Amino acid sequence: MRAALIESCARPPVVADRPAPEPGSGWAAVRVTAAPITPLDLLCAGGTSYFGVPALPYVPGVQGVGTVGGRLVWFPTSAGMAPGDGSMAEVALARSADLVELPAGADPYAVAALGLSAVAAYLALTWRGELRAGEQVLVLGAGGVVGQAAVQLARLAGARRVIAAARSAAALERARQAGADAVVPLDPSEITGHRPGTAAEPDTDTAAEVAELAARLSAACDGPVDLVLDPLYGLPAAAAARTLREGGRLVNLGSSASETCPLDSSTLRSRSLRILGYTNASITAEQRTAAITYIAEQSTAGRLAVAYEVMPLDQVAKAWHRQADGTAKGRIVLRTP
Repeated sequence: MRAALIESCARPPVVADRPAPEPGSGWAAVRVTAAPITPLDLLCAGGTSYFGVPALPYVPGVQGVGTVGGRLVWFPTSAGMAPGDGSMAEVALARSADLVELPAGADPYAVAALGLSAVAAYLALTWRGELRAGEQVLVLGAGGVVGQAAVQLARLAGARRVIAAARSAAALERARQAGADAVVPLDPSEITGHRPGTAAEPDTDTAAEVAELAARLSAACDGPVDLVLDPLYGLPAAAAARTLREGGRLVNLGSSASETCPLDSSTLRSRSLRILGYTNASITAEQRTAAITYIAEQSTAGRLAVAYEVMPLDQVAKAWHRQADGTAKGRIVLRTP
């Protein structure tokens, strides 16, 4: 069979011929239709993740959509996190208990593009964030797959207003397309081309930057925010925390902006805020199955979608580069047949 193969860390996969895997007891051979290239795939293949250096060579792909016995299913793998191969192949192995049957009419590429990113958005909002109908939600990094999904999932959960913040004009447009009530540029210089600092007069006042961004976010809100969904951390999270009402919640599920955050004690204490962490690694198989089922149902009904593009498996190296350097138009999903 044809498969993408990581032969050395920090290098894109190559296409190679591999023996078709044989499932043992409790396992299923999935004929793969769609395999997304996700941030987790890139992280694991880089060899510097907290999972350690992966056993080489291996087939990447932590999730996919394919068929088993004529049924269309979503499936996860542990590729890059533990020894073994993943979804970026014509055939992949998955635990039978982990297969999630998709509803009739589901688009395998649309569901693959949503996948675990949408699971994170959904459970961070509803399970960790305890989102209730009528609340106001601020989504940071709203142009990414997690953010796009979060805007729509917040609305489906009954949020009265969803504000989206993103860095680039393209990301802001994706957030608009996702249905945000208002969009806010995290870095206006990305939109206008003007940066406030110069070499002679650098803009290094972090507190002022936090205050300025907090003011712009608040101006787009209809009163205090109830819940912030934060895949960025860093300065954006510190600014977003200032928009929260007393007892408001901020759920962090990533650190795309920074591993540290200049959140001041007075903001945290004066409003009795709750800062919560989320990772898909902490959910149960039952939670994951229920979330994927809900996401696939909403996708099939036309109520949930993210920007993605489909590329053939033979172009995996090009696709890998484009996903890594941010030039892809959304999530890239490999077409494996």
